[in-house]
Order: sequence, then structure tokens, then C-alpha cells
Amino acid sequence: MNNNIENEIINEILPDEPVEVVGVKFKDAGKVYYFSPEKKDFEIGDNVIVKTARGLEFGFIAASNKKVLGKDIVQPLRSVERAATEDDVRRWESNKQLEMSAFETCIKMIAKHKLDMKLIEAEYTFDNSKLLFYFSSEGRVDFRELVKDLASVFHTRIELRQIGIRDEAKMMGGIGVCGRPFCCSSFLSDFVQVSIKMAKEQNLSLNSAKISGTCGRLMCCLRYESEVYEEELKHTPPLESKVSTPDGIGFVKEIAPLSGMCKVLIRDKNGDMLKSFHRDNLTVLSKGEPKKKEFKEETISDEGN
Repeated sequence: MNNNIENEIINEILPDEPVEVVGVKFKDAGKVYYFSPEKKDFEIGDNVIVKTARGLEFGFIAASNKKVLGKDIVQPLRSVERAATEDDVRRWESNKQLEMSAFETCIKMIAKHKLDMKLIEAEYTFDNSKLLFYFSSEGRVDFRELVKDLASVFHTRIELRQIGIRDEAKMMGGIGVCGRPFCCSSFLSDFVQVSIKMAKEQNLSLNSAKISGTCGRLMCCLRYESEVYEEELKHTPPLESKVSTPDGIGFVKEIAPLSGMCKVLIRDKNGDMLKSFHRDNLTVLSKGEPKKKEFKEETISDEGN
């Protein structure tokens, strides 16, 4: 039997088959990837060398040994080659220094070629077989001559990757309007889907300047409480609903889904009164008509960085 075919059969994992894995990160706020520990035990924070699609890479254990079902992992499951040695750590640290030098060199070459691109990061593979440059630009960039010049300087494979504005914020980092480091660069491993509907459900201003992050896209944190608001709104009368209250019939004018409080406009012979009631004390007689949207619905996902 052909060795390659034999290996594929050996590595095939059934969906319901339990598999031992460890989680590995390559950057502090990066995505967690599963690898086979090859019958070795690892603890969170351990440095390891793993096999990836682009060769051996230096990583950090983010999740220690555990069992998961085959359907929960991306196949084929690659393996942890070994625990990182002191030489491996020194090489990784040396690569970081080389990346800083490569970054400065590339900046100068971009200026020399007068290219409309913003360099974000330089990254060496662990074995130095490839040097990657990440950049952002508003349009397409013809960087063929730049690649030739970079290859003649660094004598290795060169790859330039154009990234979106959210990826740029994640790589560069910074301080958000909340005064804390960007979520994407500190703990979010993946970009979450965010829509302006979430801001509306949370009674936030629909002013784009107030609900957008430094990257110019909707803030990732709009997602954090979204599911709670969605659930609470199911039990809260919509705006403009006609309701029966202990003080008479009225119309819902304001809602606070988390506290369950509603402000109801009650009209009687003494004039209009705006009174607060808990939703449990209201009976919906007819649901309010939704107002026409005064904003353009926008959804931002991982594919639309």
C-alpha cells in the first residue's frame, strides 16, 4: 500500500471518536489551534515546537491535555513535535529581533518604490525559511518589484499579505474609548459578528462615532451582552405597545430590558402621565408598530474586516 495513503487512513479520526489534544497559541491574543500531544503531557504556558502547514513553529500551550470528539477538531490533526528547548527559545527570541530589523528595511523600500501601503508587521517562520510582511492599503498594490528587492536583501522566501482594518488594529494594539487595551489585541482570539441592531437593542446612540472602535468598525463589545438583551426583550413589551397597567390603559414609551422596567404614557381626564412599571405588572393589549428604520443596517463579521 502507498505510504501516503496508509498515513491518511491512520490519521483519519471518526466524528464520535474521543481524541486527546492540547491547545496552542502562536501569539498572545491569537487563535487557539488543536494539536496532538503525541502521548506527552503539557501544562498551560509551556513552550512547544509544533508541525504546521508552513513547517515547524514555536508556540505556547493555551489549553493542557484534554479529550474532545473528532467532530470538534479540524482534520488532519497535526502534532506537537517536542517541548521547546533553550536553543529553541533563543532562536525564537533572535527571530523577534530579526523581524524588527526586517520591518525597518521594508519601510524604507516601500518609500523607495513610492507604494501606497502601510506596513503593519514583519514575521519570520521559526526555521527562517519564509519572511512574511503584513500591510494594509485602500486598494490593490503592485508590489512585485518590492518583493524582488526584499528577496535580494534577506535571501529567503518573501510573502506580502494585505490585511483588513480590524486585523490591523489587532496587530498594532492601542487603547479603546473605554480606556482599556483593545479587546481584539488583548484577549479576543477571533473577530465576532457585530451588527448595528445590537446597539439599538441596548438603547445605545446610533451615532456611528459613539459605537465604533478605533478601527472605524462597530465595537466588538456590542456583542458581549447581546444575547442577554435578546432574551430579556422577549419578555418586555415593545415600544408603542398598548398595555394595561394598575393605573389604567397606556402606551409604552421607554423600556429598560435588563431591569424589566417600562415607562408608560397614561392618558386620563387629568392629563398625560408618564409612569414607571415593572413588565410583570403590565398586560399587552396590542403590540406597537415598529417605526421605520432611520439607519442603514450594517453587519460586520470576520469575513468583512
